[in-house]
Amino acid sequence: MLRAIYEWCTDNGYTPYLAAKVDAQTRVPREFVENGEIVLNISFTATSGLKMDNDLIHFNARFGGVSREISVPVANVVAIYARENGQGMAFEVSTASLQDAAADKSAAETSKPGVAAPASSPTLTAVPSASEAESAASTKPGDDPEPPKKGGKPTLTRIK
Repeated sequence: MLRAIYEWCTDNGYTPYLAAKVDAQTRVPREFVENGEIVLNISFTATSGLKMDNDLIHFNARFGGVSREISVPVANVVAIYARENGQGMAFEVSTASLQDAAADKSAAETSKPGVAAPASSPTLTAVPSASEAESAASTKPGDDPEPPKKGGKPTLTRIK
């Protein structure tokens, strides 16, 4: 799914952004991490040598003019979306899957040579449609929801 959304963004002239949880297996510039997460521009012009494997997203990017090697486990990806309109896909990353990834890595380091450790995969959950969310929300009579803001920079809203 990550590759498909990345290609959709680039094919339509959008800038793909990747949001990820940061843990010990994530190699990113720590000074740009906020609340344990980082948002990365993964467009062709912002990266060099982008490689999206089944387990790892790896590339080089410049931060403040300094080239850095970036490595993000797929299990840590929170969302991939287009900067211009916020359309994309969000993934649920539980602490259990992060712990499983760390356990798999340590098991691989201590296992016999040539024997692969089981890989953990990210978990996906369904997000209710807007009409389902509206019907599920309880509103009191006379409560007017805040009208949507017009203009400005689009943002990604994660619904949990």
